[in-house]
Amino acid sequence: MWDSHCHLNLLETEPSLAVAEARQGGVLGMICVGVDLASQAAVMALAETHADVYASVGVHPCHLDAQLPDITALRAWAQHPRVVAIGETGLDYFHEPQAAELQKESLRLHIDLACELDKPLIIHTRAAAAETLALLRHAGERAGVMHCFTEDWETAKAALDLGFYISFSGIISFKNAEDLRQVARAVPADRLLVETDSPWLAPVPHRGKSNRPAWVVDVARCLAQVRGVALEDLAATLTANTRRLFQIP
Repeated sequence: MWDSHCHLNLLETEPSLAVAEARQGGVLGMICVGVDLASQAAVMALAETHADVYASVGVHPCHLDAQLPDITALRAWAQHPRVVAIGETGLDYFHEPQAAELQKESLRLHIDLACELDKPLIIHTRAAAAETLALLRHAGERAGVMHCFTEDWETAKAALDLGFYISFSGIISFKNAEDLRQVARAVPADRLLVETDSPWLAPVPHRGKSNRPAWVVDVARCLAQVRGVALEDLAATLTANTRRLFQIP
């Protein structure tokens, strides 16, 4: 399987060691996700160094620093052959509700770039599901993923109807996440992804530790149990889904 969303450049451990550990644990590849332009060079260096690491380009809604991203710089990075997605982008009204209008403008900019370059979107949404979906609907149906999904089934269904995939993180293994596990049971198999979002959100039995891509296997194991399927079968499905969405050979 793949870790469809991690931040290798932000790990406490040496990224190359984390990549090697993931390989040894059966992880076939990783998407190292960009969160701002200042760190994009570090993200790209990892994707250029490791054949099983790809990259995305974007500015997280909480990393806007009171201004819109430089679209010229975003476009330049996004055309690199190791870049497979635009994001992460989206809306976060939990942490920065005062920046709602700026976040919406930034999301529109990322959507336009994804359409221009025909790349999938990586969407972050927190306390802003309705407005996130409204902006995505305005852009029309296209490929993308709702990363680290924590919303209800109605939100998941709306995203699925727009052509999006749903990615689950270690949160599905948390004791208080039964509602989310119900959603995970309902998502069609061909739209499922898993991720670590490392270095955050380590799954059970690693909760409280700094997360790492190797532990995406624990996320997948929990998801397999939730859906009542064999881990091996689910892993094959997840691999196919990740390759399809991100157009990875």
